[in-house]
Amino acid sequence: MAMTRPYRVLRHRDFRLLWLSQLVSLTGSQMQTVALHWHVYVLTRSPLALGALGLTRVLPIIVFSLWGGVTADRHDRRRVMLLTQATMLAGALALAATTFAGHENVAVLYGANALLAAATAFDNPARQALVPRLVPVAELPAALSLNLTMYHAATIGGPALAGLLIAGMGLPSAGLSLAGSGASEDTVRLALIYALNALSFVGVLHALLLMRTSGRVDARGGSHKPPLVALREGLRFVLRTPIMVWTTGVDFLATFFAGSLSLLPIFADQVLHVGPAGYGWLVAAPALGALVGSFYTSLRHLPARQGRLLLGSVAFYGAATVVFGLSRSYWLTFLALALSGLADLVSTVIRQTLRQMLTPDTLRGRMTSVNMIFFMGGPQLGEMEAGLVASLFASAAVGVTVSVVSGGLATVLLAAAVGLAAPVVRDYVQPTAPPAA
Repeated sequence: MAMTRPYRVLRHRDFRLLWLSQLVSLTGSQMQTVALHWHVYVLTRSPLALGALGLTRVLPIIVFSLWGGVTADRHDRRRVMLLTQATMLAGALALAATTFAGHENVAVLYGANALLAAATAFDNPARQALVPRLVPVAELPAALSLNLTMYHAATIGGPALAGLLIAGMGLPSAGLSLAGSGASEDTVRLALIYALNALSFVGVLHALLLMRTSGRVDARGGSHKPPLVALREGLRFVLRTPIMVWTTGVDFLATFFAGSLSLLPIFADQVLHVGPAGYGWLVAAPALGALVGSFYTSLRHLPARQGRLLLGSVAFYGAATVVFGLSRSYWLTFLALALSGLADLVSTVIRQTLRQMLTPDTLRGRMTSVNMIFFMGGPQLGEMEAGLVASLFASAAVGVTVSVVSGGLATVLLAAAVGLAAPVVRDYVQPTAPPAA
């Protein structure tokens, strides 16, 4: 039986290799993200300390991502990914060893988080610029949707597995308390998660080595220009494309106001009383909603006139965040988080397709790096802001509620304001093909 759309893009060997290996690797990375948040919470019990995890992740992205884009447009993108994936493997392995030895503290966790973010600042532009080479132009929207499906499948499985491992379900206790390790049984579980993440990068390295598609950059695209000239060229392209500026700004502000997932350990522990296993599923809930949305957007193309749909999805994302903040029911909270993920998925599909369809291949790395500051910086700075607001209240339960609800309301108002002020967003129509270099 013939493969149905969009999964026919998996017929392309190199895309399939990268897609499958990234599924495993991203699952490991999501497990580590959940473990890091729970680890910091266990060590500090502080919403501000949880929010600071976002700060330690966003600062390296701000510092390095523009240079990551220049690197992706000047050097072989496969080789860049080989170096970044190896760096992330080493970072996760060092984190596992330090935790297992019982030498971890908040500074160590922040440092590991920052190192992995710095590697991501170079990895993401190279990977995003490589993907359009792996499939025909006509199948690029389906490939991007399938990548989102993969990402959200990983963000369901990873947090759920991490929550179960932290809670100790399915693991024999006798195998975890090891004499001389310097770590408690609970800490060894966290070290195991970090080690599994390190192992997950091996698959990506193997896939990159097996690929036949060239990652080399066309010299005519400016790969030999001085770095500062190349950087200015990328910035100029993004800043002179109004729809890209507006949609990037909307994404940044929406995720800044409503970026509150770092507070989930407090919701799970002090508001809903569901422990680490419940926490893992709450982290997975937005990805579950997004996975449903990605299946739909893969099987049915979004309408060509996508501006109003983008703004509607941002408003819905904010409204779902308000419900999440007010809820005191586990299942209502889970549903609200899932709906927020569904709404975020729709806006993400529109924004990612928009960027790839408007950008020549020779500028894709730099375009991605500029946008990366905003689409990754917004959620991470939002986590810091959410933690700061929550820390202003004596009661953690009250603080996290005020922080989440106020952020959701601000996001709804943002979508309405942009809809009124920016016809370039409201009336946006998707182009049919990327431009020539």
